Amino acid sequence: MPENDLSKLRIERDGVRAGPRRRRRALFVWVLVVFLLAAGAFYWRRTAPVEVELHTIATAYPSQAYTILNATGYVVAQRKAAVASKATGRLEWLGVREGSTVREGEVIARLENRDVTAKLEQAEANVKLAQANLVQAEAELREAERAFNRSRDLLERKFVSQAAHDTAVSRHDKAKAAINGQRASIAVAQANSRAAQVEVEQTLIRAPFDGVVLTKNANVGDVITPFSSALGSQAAVVTMADMSTLEVEADVAESSVGKVELEQACEVQLDALPESRFRGVVSRMVPTVDRAKATVTVKIRFVDKDPRILPEMSAKVSFLSQALPADLRAPRTVVQIKDVVERDGHRVVFVLEGNRAVATPIETGGKLGEALELLKGPKPGAKVIASPPPALRDGARVAVRDAKG
Repeated sequence: MPENDLSKLRIERDGVRAGPRRRRRALFVWVLVVFLLAAGAFYWRRTAPVEVELHTIATAYPSQAYTILNATGYVVAQRKAAVASKATGRLEWLGVREGSTVREGEVIARLENRDVTAKLEQAEANVKLAQANLVQAEAELREAERAFNRSRDLLERKFVSQAAHDTAVSRHDKAKAAINGQRASIAVAQANSRAAQVEVEQTLIRAPFDGVVLTKNANVGDVITPFSSALGSQAAVVTMADMSTLEVEADVAESSVGKVELEQACEVQLDALPESRFRGVVSRMVPTVDRAKATVTVKIRFVDKDPRILPEMSAKVSFLSQALPADLRAPRTVVQIKDVVERDGHRVVFVLEGNRAVATPIETGGKLGEALELLKGPKPGAKVIASPPPALRDGARVAVRDAKG
């Protein structure tokens, strides 16, 4: 190599010094990035919504602690009737509708009855005719008695013959016989009148007992017949029930019949009135088993009467171990035991407000099954966090995972 070329070679000392500086700078950047990622993750974990489940503050009855058996059934009327007529005819007048209250013996409908009414008037006229004939026969009897008495006196004086006297005696006997015949005619006419009256009465459909009309089965113009054998005819005009005889028919499993006894206290809940509980008593048990369902029908009489109770309502019956006093029949607000936690020395539940869990102080009473009576705190229907995790704090964001009633 030429000498002048070697003179051009140089050692770059600044580059040697700059390498470690760049490595330190890169390391610092990486550390800063890792720190920022860790800080972001920590912040995200602190601020991310906590997944929770919900329970509802509910209402419970203390009777649940005394329940030994549950059954389902329906409300029925012990006294119920499909009201019809013994007569056949066209419905001329209907004086009730669904929900009408009727009294025993009240006329609720009428069939066309002009023919039987005319027959009744004729029978009543025959009674009057028979009575008039009796009056006439009595007058003839009095006249025959006078003639008989005169003839007898004259016969004693030998002023008339025996034959003439026998004629007076015969006339008197006939007059007495005519009286008996007219009285019999009156009895026949009166019997015919009563029969005609019955026929007229059969066209009047009356309520068999005090009750309420449930359904209307016929309309004015329909043909009513006792056996509903004719095409388009109706048998019953209305169906009615005595609301004072409402009871619950519940099916009790054959294996549980031993837990039920007469006059046993019960509590009835109707699906139509879920906020109410009604006292009941076992009135009787049907002495046979339904082979298909392996159940026995138990009938429960209502102790508490309520006009809202209607036939055919579905019911749930709780058979109790003892009758409950009034203070144990009132509903209580309850909360699940596992939903109550301690925070800062206070018992609280976390109420869901929007997407935040709000710690709410509470006061509790005794246990009701798996729940606690809530003396002070959220109202029934409020949503609370189920089994709050230890890290959950007041105001924390939450996300509902699975709401439970």
